[in-house]
Amino acid sequence: MSFAHRSHGDAFEYRGWCQRWVALALAAAAVLASGWAHAQGAIRSVTAGLSGGNEVIRIEATEPLKAQPSGFALQTPARIALDFADTTNATGQGIIEVNQGNLRSIRVIEAAGRTRLVLNLLRAVPYDTQIQGQVLLVTLHSGAATGGPAAAVDSGVTALSDIDFRRGGDGAGRLIVELAHPQTSVDVRPQGRNLVVEFLRTSLPEGLRRRLDVTDFGTPVHTVTATQIGDRVRLLVENAGAWEHSAYQSDKQFVLEVRPVRPDPNRLVQGPKYSGEKLSLNFQNIDVRSLLQVIADFTNFNIITTDTVQGSLTLRLKDVPWDQALDIILEAKQLGMTKTGNVIRVAPKKELDDEALARREVSNKLEALEAVQTEIFRLNFAKAQEAADALRQGVNTGSGQSAGTNRLLSARGSVIADARTNQVFVTDVASRMEAVRQFMARIDTPRRQVMIQARIVEAREGFSRSLGVRLGGADLRTIRGGDAGYSLGGTARAAIGASYDAITSTTGQTANLMNNANTSFVSLPARSGLSGAEVPRFAISLFSPAANRFLNLELSALESDNQGRIISSPRVLTGDLTKATIKQGDQIRFVRRRQAANGQIEDVIESIDANLQLEVEPQITPSGQVMVKLKAAKNRLLRITDAGPQLDVREVQTDVMVENGGTVMIGGIFEHEESTAEDKVPVLGDVPVLGNLFKSRNRDTQKREMVIFLTPYIVDSAAAPLLNRDTTR
Repeated sequence: MSFAHRSHGDAFEYRGWCQRWVALALAAAAVLASGWAHAQGAIRSVTAGLSGGNEVIRIEATEPLKAQPSGFALQTPARIALDFADTTNATGQGIIEVNQGNLRSIRVIEAAGRTRLVLNLLRAVPYDTQIQGQVLLVTLHSGAATGGPAAAVDSGVTALSDIDFRRGGDGAGRLIVELAHPQTSVDVRPQGRNLVVEFLRTSLPEGLRRRLDVTDFGTPVHTVTATQIGDRVRLLVENAGAWEHSAYQSDKQFVLEVRPVRPDPNRLVQGPKYSGEKLSLNFQNIDVRSLLQVIADFTNFNIITTDTVQGSLTLRLKDVPWDQALDIILEAKQLGMTKTGNVIRVAPKKELDDEALARREVSNKLEALEAVQTEIFRLNFAKAQEAADALRQGVNTGSGQSAGTNRLLSARGSVIADARTNQVFVTDVASRMEAVRQFMARIDTPRRQVMIQARIVEAREGFSRSLGVRLGGADLRTIRGGDAGYSLGGTARAAIGASYDAITSTTGQTANLMNNANTSFVSLPARSGLSGAEVPRFAISLFSPAANRFLNLELSALESDNQGRIISSPRVLTGDLTKATIKQGDQIRFVRRRQAANGQIEDVIESIDANLQLEVEPQITPSGQVMVKLKAAKNRLLRITDAGPQLDVREVQTDVMVENGGTVMIGGIFEHEESTAEDKVPVLGDVPVLGNLFKSRNRDTQKREMVIFLTPYIVDSAAAPLLNRDTTR
């Protein structure tokens, strides 16, 4: 039976039955919802305190925590976010002001069935979390960690896993670094048009030590250079154009985004970035006060104008930020403004300048009446006298003029240095002491150490070739008058020896008071080699005992090859911006004769160094490179002359920038000397083939090369400045 055929009573009964079922369903849903809400849990309280020099945040929940909350960290601005799933905010507060140490405030946000706690910090620091039942302890490690995961990270150096670069959808460059531990400390800071990202207590594997050229990605980032600087890894991100950056860390992944800043076509004048709500203005000959009233109504700011603000203005602005429109109006009428809270005061610029000058004069008069105080600065690394001299620069001399441009101290200020205790006593008004504290904290830092190693490599190579001949003979009948008593000995017709003169005894010339030296008519022997070795010779003598005649021929030839290498490696350890010298060698003393002031001649003993010397002055740049002012010399004594010693000088002096641990060749000298000589008997030496018996040939080749290499090492990292002060009123 259909519903349409029911009676009115049946219909009424059916509607009541439906209403009861709906009520039961709603009640069941309410019970389930209340039960789910009870099981969901809530954040009951959030408090902060100090423990062991670190900030500790205590987060108490209504139910025991079963797992660590998920979270991520931002570098710029410095924040830490922790997400608690299935929890609500039962603290009754949306923001908790702390202003203690590095922690500024804590924001508690509830949305989508979870609660997020955002810790607003002054600077990015490592942190760790610990669950104790219903309580979660978050420790911010401002210095050396004392326990927990962060302590494990700080106790040793961890290695980066990967460095990658990608392009974002909005044209942003995304640098992605995979960390070995989520608590790795990261420092991001701008450096000119570049960005420097440093990962503390980390190492860089060899495969990641490279320079990425990412220009083709079409982002503001052009190159990314990864280097190892001491116990930290430094990424130098070189950018181009206008850009802005942000950085965040999620678990073990660190992400740096560099986005392009595109020009605003609606901006009419150059200036700061305007962020006000846009408005449109179209007025002709409107009073300036009325125009300022329109802007006040639009922005809900309180604007006060002085009586000297006069005149009218015609303008047409369309979709312009209100703060930009206000700057345009003030610039057009030579007006200025001062802002206090949500109150803007508008007056002519000259009037505001006069007020500022009057306030300055009043401030100077009050400073002259202000009581002075004395602070004692105990320096750990800097010298007290140098710090005091730096503070004295610019102190008023009493004549109304300052001795310099650095006015840290007032005219009533004074500074005293105690070299024995290395303390500086500064007396001045309280308003100047803060600048003095900052100055002392800046200069009292440990000087970083640099190891400079130089290699002076000298290589020489020589080759010499020499060919010579000696030819001679005699007829003893003409020399001895044909006497038989002077005949050649023996019956042999030829004699072979190792040299021209070695066959004298074989031919019997020695007994006849005859040698080969006075029988040579061609004497062009080979020269000695590079090492001075004896020249090899081959001699032959042909003679006739019956006729008392002989002919001698000697051939000499020598090839000499000489190679050598000398490596000198001086090294010296010095501080940043500190000059150091190391040398080794001889000090040569000699007597020089000169005329004294009384006109008499006297002998004076003078000295000159012939040594190996390295003189350096390193400077560590903010990018981790080393600028070295260097002088390297290697001098040796050649000879002593009447005018004094003669030195062979090899020296280089230059300024060079080198990466930490890198090697650069800073100079070299190459010499190549080649000579060829030929000695011969005229006419006979030009006869083909036989002319070789009447000539000698010599060829010498000398190569000398000196190369200088330089390698700097930064052996430690800059420590945090330590400054102890005692204050005396």
